[in-house]
Amino acid sequence: MTQPKRLIMFDVDGTLVDSQNDIVRSMTLSFEALGLDAPDRSRIVGIIGMSLEIAVAQLAPNISSKMYDALVEGYKSAYTSLRAQNGSTLSSPLYPNARRVLQGLHDAPQYLLGVATGKSRRGLDVLLHEHDLAHFFVTLQTADTHPSKPHPAMLQAALDEAGIEAQNAVMIGDTPFDLEMAQAAGLRSIGVIWGYHVSSRLATADHLAADFLQIPTLLTEIWPQKT
Repeated sequence: MTQPKRLIMFDVDGTLVDSQNDIVRSMTLSFEALGLDAPDRSRIVGIIGMSLEIAVAQLAPNISSKMYDALVEGYKSAYTSLRAQNGSTLSSPLYPNARRVLQGLHDAPQYLLGVATGKSRRGLDVLLHEHDLAHFFVTLQTADTHPSKPHPAMLQAALDEAGIEAQNAVMIGDTPFDLEMAQAAGLRSIGVIWGYHVSSRLATADHLAADFLQIPTLLTEIWPQKT
């Protein structure tokens, strides 16, 4: 029996790559360059997954619009500089077994892969190029053209682009924003506990994964193979 196509959507930061140190450092440098006290690490980590503009607004809710714009631009500049110094493969390394699992899913004829991230498209393109991952994905949804997670727009656009129904798609991510986005778009979800948010914040996930190698098995639980 022919299996329907399934779309597997991945978050990036905290799910595919560990970019925490560069994100925290870039945000800290941006605040300090303007003479502001930088938020502590836990507060910065707590906003990873949101679009940059929303994240900055949460970290500094009572600043002028001019200062807000300067913080956003300062972060972009600092992050670009750190990435240029180290390269994405060092500054944002893949999590263990990520490439192996992506390759296996890509090779399976029933699966299509996509990305839904709070990154900019430019930043995502650089990351995928330097890790040689771009060929795995049929749809790339970024913060440039969509509202911040957990708004479902990224996933709705991915479904349209891939020609997949919501019941045949799943969102994989490490934040409650990913899970809420999936729920709003009618997708099931897999929360990954190797990322930046404690597992208690992922309680609404349909499944939890402690290692990338668990993902293929969880997918067969979501969509049992028919013979």
